[in-house]
Amino acid sequence: MNKQGASNFFKHAKEAVSKHSPEILTGIGIAGMVTTTVLAVKATPKALVLIEEKKKEERTDKLTPIDTIKVTWKCYIPAVVTGTASIACLVGASSVNARRNAALATAYQLSTTALSEYKDAVVETIGEKKEKAVKDKVAEKQIEKNPVAKSEVIITNSGDTLCFEPTSGRYFKSDIEKIRRAVNNLNEQMIHDIFGYVSLNDFYDELGLDHTDIGDDLGWNINEGQIKIDFSSQLTNDGTPCVVIDYDVRPTYGYDKIK
Repeated sequence: MNKQGASNFFKHAKEAVSKHSPEILTGIGIAGMVTTTVLAVKATPKALVLIEEKKKEERTDKLTPIDTIKVTWKCYIPAVVTGTASIACLVGASSVNARRNAALATAYQLSTTALSEYKDAVVETIGEKKEKAVKDKVAEKQIEKNPVAKSEVIITNSGDTLCFEPTSGRYFKSDIEKIRRAVNNLNEQMIHDIFGYVSLNDFYDELGLDHTDIGDDLGWNINEGQIKIDFSSQLTNDGTPCVVIDYDVRPTYGYDKIK
């Protein structure tokens, strides 16, 4: 391997380690905790021997806690060192994840703000009717990318109209009025709730849908405005009419931290 190749190898290795540092630190921390337990177990017989020798030397049947520590502490040095390093790795992994989540929340918020400003500019430039046509085209593309199958449709017992929720990419049976009531309920909840926010999973609850992994990470805060949605009528690949939900005010990261 030449010098340039070696340089590129170490560069990519460094990037890979940095990218996966939380997973690496967590793995080392868990392995370290297991090792700590093993070392502590192995050290115990040695410590018991030292305790017995000390009791014979002192001619006593029982040592005080302080004397016991003085006699045995060296046996547990490897376990303490390993345990401390393991805790540091786990704390480090948590810290890295926290920083990345904060950065992701900021980036998402900036993207959401930029999108909102862009949509406002589009309406001002081409007018509401043409902007609606653009939104319908986007909804059409979403349906094309997520073809429906009968086994994928979620029955919620709240309507017979086929609907599509773009964030989770799920089809379900409901109706427009049911969805509007869900929005009104959550907006009212935000207004009267002491915290003033709701999550995307709260919206899914109102629609009768299961929670998703990111449903608690995304949501709305009353200080950023109430939930606003629009609808686009489309046809699925099999010709079934479908209502596509469009969020005029999108759920954002960090919604529960907005003041």
